[in-house]
Amino acid sequence: MPTPLIECIPNFSEGRRPEVVQAIVDAITGVPEIYLLNQSSDHDHNRTVVTFAGPPLAVEEAAFRAIQKAAELIDLNQHTGSHPRIGATDVVPFVPLSGVEMAECVLLARRLGERVGRELGIPVYLYEEAATRPDRVNLEDIRRGQYEGLKAEIETNPDRQPDFGPARLGPAGATVIGARHPLIAYNVYLTTDDVSIAQAIAKAVRHSSGGFRYVKALGMLVEGRAQVSMNLTNFRKTPVYRVVETIRREAARYGVTIHHSELVGLIPGEALMDAAAWYLQLDDFSPDQVLENRLYAAQSGPSDGSSFLDSLAAGTPAPGGGSAAAYAGAMGAALVAMVARLTLGKKKYAEVEDQMNEILTQAERLRRDLTSAVDEDAAAFEAIMAAFKLPKETEEQQAARLAAIEQATLRAIRVPLTTAEKAVKVLALAERCAALGNLNAITDAASAAAMARAALTAAGYNVRININSLSDKHAGEPFLAQLESLEAKAAALEVEIRKSLTERGGLSL
Repeated sequence: MPTPLIECIPNFSEGRRPEVVQAIVDAITGVPEIYLLNQSSDHDHNRTVVTFAGPPLAVEEAAFRAIQKAAELIDLNQHTGSHPRIGATDVVPFVPLSGVEMAECVLLARRLGERVGRELGIPVYLYEEAATRPDRVNLEDIRRGQYEGLKAEIETNPDRQPDFGPARLGPAGATVIGARHPLIAYNVYLTTDDVSIAQAIAKAVRHSSGGFRYVKALGMLVEGRAQVSMNLTNFRKTPVYRVVETIRREAARYGVTIHHSELVGLIPGEALMDAAAWYLQLDDFSPDQVLENRLYAAQSGPSDGSSFLDSLAAGTPAPGGGSAAAYAGAMGAALVAMVARLTLGKKKYAEVEDQMNEILTQAERLRRDLTSAVDEDAAAFEAIMAAFKLPKETEEQQAARLAAIEQATLRAIRVPLTTAEKAVKVLALAERCAALGNLNAITDAASAAAMARAALTAAGYNVRININSLSDKHAGEPFLAQLESLEAKAAALEVEIRKSLTERGGLSL
């Protein structure tokens, strides 16, 4: 099982005093098991972004110490800079890296928010995946009016009441804490000092004004150049190269070009590979073709599943039955892929070539998804355990704890239900392989069906037990109806598989 790792990327309202930045970084790195990955300060923005990672509890403690240190050393009443801000520690996002699901990052954000509000007296707002209100999902909505605007409204406007902490601002301002997917902070500098051009281009590319989904952008003047400052919140759905090329075309309208661009913090390698493949027109490019990726895979050695089985056999509650269900489903998908490959290229089965190619594509996709679900199910269970450990001394804490338990339980229902859904898809592919595939591998198709059926059964147990744990029993009814529908579909597919085994394979069943 992968080591649980969470990335944290806090933004601090200080980029001009190196000694203050270093004190904050020292507070972070003073926590054992923390890996400092990057730090970047900008004089004009008067802002520093620090990136670090580690196990969940270590990351949570490091974030708290950083917020505490920033509150000691940064006075927002004396702060100026071109970047919007409401706090000394302006925003603290948590990003799941490995062995951790988003649900655990959400619980971590809420635990930290409660502690910051209680121990440091700093108002805390929750955003993105951790948001408790739809109008607080987007960071810019919380930060509207900046520190000065929030200070004027927080005590009198009910809409500006924080999720945790006092409804008043001190010199440290407020802090926004949340959980999100990987974000790319990317700035493009233009060959002009006319900031109005950068503002017009930012308006053209950002989602809020009709541009690209998952793009947030501002136009500003930095180091004497007009800059389009962006956050790309989902690079898989809106890739970096598409945004850059749009900026290039928009800039040409004003008679300027891109001078250079910069990253603030880190970027996933996948995003860079996507850009390289697009610009180089590598239509059939695979990450396996990258030398370092292939070398890392070779050094890691073959995966025989023994590490997962060792984890499953250990005296710990996770991974458990839900993870085993996903693992069984992945094995079923692998067997389907094997039968498809044994059928492809054989003259005897030429007429089903196209069908087998499609079955192979779907089987490999399901194998990948179900393999990922092994960790997702374990993380969902661990999120429930984390929710039960939340403080419950006050009525407010107890209400927050119960809400977190309910949310984590819903997640623990959805994960195995998704496994069940994918297992039935594997079963359907196995039925096609049994009916049309290489006759020499018909029992492999049947074995794939058996693995998929086992996955459905085991996942179903987990769905049902977690439905019983919901405080609102009616909330579980749609999940149960969906599961029963999947089980009925699986029963019908099993009848067809037995028929193929009897008619094509001559097996007595």
